[in-house]
Amino acid sequence: MDAYAEFEQATIAAIATPPGAGGIGIIRVSGPAAPAVLTRLFRPANPAANPASIPSHRLRYGWIVDPAGGHPLDEVMAVYMAAPATYTREEVVEIHGHGGYVVLREILALILAMEGVRAAEPGEFTKRAFLNGRIDLTRAEAVLDLLNAETRQGLNLAVSQLSGGLQQQLSGVRDTLLAILAVLEVAIDFPDEDGEIIDHRQLHRQLVEGVSRPLAELLAGRARGRIFREGAAVVIMGRPNVGKSSLLNALLREERAIVTAIPGTTRDTIEECLNIHGVPVRIVDTAGIRESSEQVEQIGIRRSRSLGERADLVLLLLDAAAGVTAEDLALYESVGEKNLLLVVNKIDLPEVAGEFAAQGTIPWEDSFPGRPLVGISARTGQGLAALEDAVFQALTGSKPRDPGYACVPNARHEAALVKALEGVERVATGLENALAPELLAVEVQSVLGQLGEISGETSTDEVLDAIFSRFCIGK
Repeated sequence: MDAYAEFEQATIAAIATPPGAGGIGIIRVSGPAAPAVLTRLFRPANPAANPASIPSHRLRYGWIVDPAGGHPLDEVMAVYMAAPATYTREEVVEIHGHGGYVVLREILALILAMEGVRAAEPGEFTKRAFLNGRIDLTRAEAVLDLLNAETRQGLNLAVSQLSGGLQQQLSGVRDTLLAILAVLEVAIDFPDEDGEIIDHRQLHRQLVEGVSRPLAELLAGRARGRIFREGAAVVIMGRPNVGKSSLLNALLREERAIVTAIPGTTRDTIEECLNIHGVPVRIVDTAGIRESSEQVEQIGIRRSRSLGERADLVLLLLDAAAGVTAEDLALYESVGEKNLLLVVNKIDLPEVAGEFAAQGTIPWEDSFPGRPLVGISARTGQGLAALEDAVFQALTGSKPRDPGYACVPNARHEAALVKALEGVERVATGLENALAPELLAVEVQSVLGQLGEISGETSTDEVLDAIFSRFCIGK
């Protein structure tokens, strides 16, 4: 790619560990001048060892020495890794020193003062791994997902993509498209025999089974993948004093929100994060919604409604002792078609416990037809496990204990997949109508181009810059 020419002669260096004091700090160097870094700055503890002849992929103990004054800067372990068996497929050196900010900056300054070495840009090491063909773009993006994973499930998705899961799925689709394109190109070369060469019905079947269906399945997993990667916003709404703050505390397993018997205790929103079966959830306790003339409470109510409109899921909390009130129904109607889970609190109270005794039955289901409804006690914890299961299912469309999750596309992949599927539909229609092979071939090549956008084969420099700029420096 053109972008590679820019990097071909440059050697880059950066601190690869997070800022701040730590037990170990790592400086990474990649490019043709990397071995010279060790020759100039590293002094093995064994005086007989030559820093210029350190074996590849072997850690050596020694010191980083300032060549200007000859005084040591840090006691380190150094490793030289010969191309192409490295992260970037270039010559790579890593210096593992003490994790103090000052000492790492001093060592990096010595490296950057050397001829032909410059500071790495964000994500440039991974970008070089992509440009040098070690990984495709989906796997490069998986590195970022791995770094940003907040739960074990998000980590599993990132690892699946890093191991090539998404690219493997797309590879089969691409092979089918290339097979179809080969038939079309033969028909183009022998126009007098295209009726014998092209079996439109067979090609249509190949297209549906090998291209359309797999791409549609990938797109179907996009929403779940976004939830695991980026998390979800869940808002607790309801009338005053139905137990919203108590529910927040119960889910967090700590006394985060103030709970009193006085209606309207919560005037503003309270946000906290928790992990529900691997989904990073930002849960928000809101002010109780009712008619009020008090100015501060009115502001809290408006904020509650605004958050509810933007949430991935609304937990509409009801009071088992009070029954379904006109205010509950009005609030339910105001939520509209929003992703909603009805939660009935206080089912442990003696006056209502009998109604909720039968497991899995809620006596109010007729008031909210077709809506999922869970009974709980925020005070005792009864039903909280079932509520967490229901929240997971409402957010992901699957049960929390379903085995495994396939690799799923991110937003960039989704946009390309949508365009690819649109092209597939045009090819399918063209096959049904026995369109000229030249026109069909153009559409098939367009679909291949969209898949190439995902893997990086046809991505522009602007797209690559946008992706890798999201990485930290040193990765």
